Amino acid sequence: MAIIRDYDIVIIGAGPAGMTAALYAGRAMRRTVVLEAGLSGGELLRTEYLDDVIGFPMIKGDDLAQRFEEHAKKFGANFVNFTNVSSVQKVDAEMFATETDAGDVYMSSVVIVTSGGTPIKLGIPGELEFAGKGVSYCAICDANFFRNQTIAVVGGGDAACEEADYLTRFADKVYLIHRRDEFRASKVIQKHVFANPKIEVVFNTVAEEVVGKPGGLMTGLRIRHVLTGHPQVLLVTGLFVFIGFKPNTDIIKAHYDHDPLGYVITDAAMMSSIPGLFVAGDLRSQLTRQVTTASGDATTAAIAADKYLKDLREAPGSGDRAVEEAVQASHLNLGGWT
Repeated sequence: MAIIRDYDIVIIGAGPAGMTAALYAGRAMRRTVVLEAGLSGGELLRTEYLDDVIGFPMIKGDDLAQRFEEHAKKFGANFVNFTNVSSVQKVDAEMFATETDAGDVYMSSVVIVTSGGTPIKLGIPGELEFAGKGVSYCAICDANFFRNQTIAVVGGGDAACEEADYLTRFADKVYLIHRRDEFRASKVIQKHVFANPKIEVVFNTVAEEVVGKPGGLMTGLRIRHVLTGHPQVLLVTGLFVFIGFKPNTDIIKAHYDHDPLGYVITDAAMMSSIPGLFVAGDLRSQLTRQVTTASGDATTAAIAADKYLKDLREAPGSGDRAVEEAVQASHLNLGGWT
């Protein structure tokens, strides 16, 4: 039997963005629930170590996730784990209905979506086994762990070429592997790749298996030339995959403004084009996707959401006009918080 629950703010996703939003929503004394499909932590749970979170020179991903969750719960946010959200719909001018696969419905005036995004995987043997133990999908996050090593990058677009070039600041050598005979990346970016003596370009080649010690670290990458069929094992200790990234926006059942890649476009208050629907973290259109930027987005989203609720409930009248006035107030009045 479906259960209907009422909250001020529903947060979807318990990664760094979701948990930060929960902390600030709780501090504002808003009735807040965080819905998470698995354990709290998001991508942190698939990250062995981080060294780019201020105040934590080196910390395990699951340890940081636990600290985030404990801190958010301190201010009263309710966490509902192992709950998969199937849809978020605006049912009238002032209310959203967030429904789960179990049929439960969470009613709220504000929804903050922090469901993140998903790196597109190669789908080869060993890829998941050695994720965080050699396999990575974020150069900025993990490059520092591969100093003076030989590593591989798979991909042929702007991201793969830019990240391969970036990784040479740390690694001694980078194999850049692409299944076609030319890159899709812009010519300017390609110029940097071909001019970099640390990069060896490997065209017409696909990755077939990540190899390593069971329970240990990655030690190599099995590749195959697509024209000759010739197999080879590259002795690399790292693999960075840049073949695409998909924002997890499927649950939003209404049109929202987005960029050409499907990322949600927000204003400075992290509000989407749907009044009352805020977005923070990896599914928002922005320059970079880091723990720190996700938390920054979420801080703004939660503070703006609190002001949106205040203005919505104090606005004269009700319905569309009240929502319009609340939206305008939230856009223009974000100061005064510490």
